[in-house]
Amino acid sequence: MAKKPRIVIIGAGMAGLTAANKLYTSTSSKDLFELFVVEGGSRIGGRINTSEFGGDRIEMGATWIHGIGGSPVHKIAQEINALESDQPWECMDGFSDEPTTIAEGGFELNGSIVEPISKLFKNLMDFAQGKLPEDSEDVCYYNFPAKSASKGFKSNGVSVKQSVGGFLRQGLDAYWESCKNRDEEFIGYGKWSRKLLEEAIFRMHENTQRTYTSAGDLLTLDFEAESEYRMFPGEEITISKGYLSIIQHLASVLPPGVIQLGRKVTRIDWQPEGHQKSAEMGNGYDSRPVKIHFFDGSVLLADHVIVTVSLGVLKAGTCCQEDDSNSGKEALELETLSDEEIIKGVSTTVSSLLKSNTNHSHDEFCNGNGKSVEIFESCSSESDSEVRFGKVLKTKWGSDPLFLGSYSYVAVGSSGDDLDTMAEPLPKFESYEYENGNGNVHPLQILFAGEATHRTHYSTTHGAYFSGLREANRLLQHYHCVGV
Repeated sequence: MAKKPRIVIIGAGMAGLTAANKLYTSTSSKDLFELFVVEGGSRIGGRINTSEFGGDRIEMGATWIHGIGGSPVHKIAQEINALESDQPWECMDGFSDEPTTIAEGGFELNGSIVEPISKLFKNLMDFAQGKLPEDSEDVCYYNFPAKSASKGFKSNGVSVKQSVGGFLRQGLDAYWESCKNRDEEFIGYGKWSRKLLEEAIFRMHENTQRTYTSAGDLLTLDFEAESEYRMFPGEEITISKGYLSIIQHLASVLPPGVIQLGRKVTRIDWQPEGHQKSAEMGNGYDSRPVKIHFFDGSVLLADHVIVTVSLGVLKAGTCCQEDDSNSGKEALELETLSDEEIIKGVSTTVSSLLKSNTNHSHDEFCNGNGKSVEIFESCSSESDSEVRFGKVLKTKWGSDPLFLGSYSYVAVGSSGDDLDTMAEPLPKFESYEYENGNGNVHPLQILFAGEATHRTHYSTTHGAYFSGLREANRLLQHYHCVGV
């Protein structure tokens, strides 16, 4: 009796569980595969980790559904009624129609200062993301040659690719050049000059953009690849019942024993091109081409392995190697701070913004829950108050050896082609060799999924979802399963 093909998925995050869900639930593949999901950590979810803090449900990892139009994550959330909850959650949906911008010292900025810089930044990013034509007046009216600025430059005779950060700064310099003859008289903002405030507003938008991309510095973010990134239309929302509800739904169809926690992979042995298929031994195991080694010394043989670990782990080389050199320096420095250092730093920063402005509720700075904030009135002035945060919950994505970072971006010098390359299975053959069968090699031994393997939706949970479907469908098609 021929044994079933054994498929092992490494990682129980969005990509891994989506692949497992698809392989198990496909009608034509029932009882066709022997399926395992091995996870190095003590929980499922990967970079999705819903927790509680101050009585609220919060997200330690993935937080947003980035556009509800066509998003598979939004569709699942609707189907399982995850968008409504009686328990308070980390709701950050929508934006204020009249946002307030406050400079250090408590100076509330007039819209005439904020809006031109905010519009400038938006137009520049829209151009970088391909949302504006090359001759758009929205960037050209600053006398800024956006088209030529996007092409990069030469340094010591060597062509250097343009970064998003470099492009943005060239745009800001062009704006300042166009305004050099304006009246610079500027009063009412203490030691702040107009140019310093404009620089601060622009940097505020840059920092926000950094959180969208995960790049520690926008100067490392490739300009050309930015235009390939795609977003779903519609509003961006959070999930009331927590992002983990999506993961639990995907995992709920799998029989007990399929998901194995605490199984840290240290090495994967496979048979590359030119390696002869081994003859089947009496125990039937040697015919499986892939051997997975675990931290506890055990091994598992497989016909196919879908690797869904993060890009940081792939770059480090193994799934348990403690190498954080590929993570953002800034994030790693924050992760080493003590709770008291974080409380002091955040409390001082927020207090400095409130020194001259006491019209704002302190609850605005604690997610609407006053339990985690203590207010101390300053003895020196009735109008001054000190905000002190009393509790900290922090993530360690950068130093956790199972993740070694948050999510991926395309760095200067890389391209979307690199993402496609990471999605290619091993061994590498032309499609006709798979279809016709190659007697000397085992096909599709190692497959790759995860947000970093999706060319246009990298860095997102739906990108991870699509990649998991892609690799599951690749195997289903290989075994001629119908309806895929």
